[in-house]
Amino acid sequence: MKKVIAILVLVIGFAFNANAQEVKTVSLEQTKGEFTQKQITLSEGTYIFEIANNNVGHNVGFVLAPKADVTAHIKNAYVTAQVKDNSKETSKKVTLKKGEYVYFCPLNPTPQYTLIVE
Repeated sequence: MKKVIAILVLVIGFAFNANAQEVKTVSLEQTKGEFTQKQITLSEGTYIFEIANNNVGHNVGFVLAPKADVTAHIKNAYVTAQVKDNSKETSKKVTLKKGEYVYFCPLNPTPQYTLIVE
């Protein structure tokens, strides 16, 4: 019985580690009026977006939406708090499927940039 429990603990531990490793962080930087990364290409998967405010002079945010409907914001991609000057904030986990998306900041404001998921 102890061996069965030990094996279950190992299997569950590996499953949690595998899930944790699948989440990748995408770091983006905003300066006055723009993101420094103008286009991003990613693989299908789960991501957390980390947004840095590099001396913009006011709070910034982050919006991600399908290119086909830029009003259909992916709410989990919003940063969990507005990004204060010279600091960073992250989004919740976002699972992205193949397709084209746009990202932008409505507070900075920035142009809409392309994110491609292959």
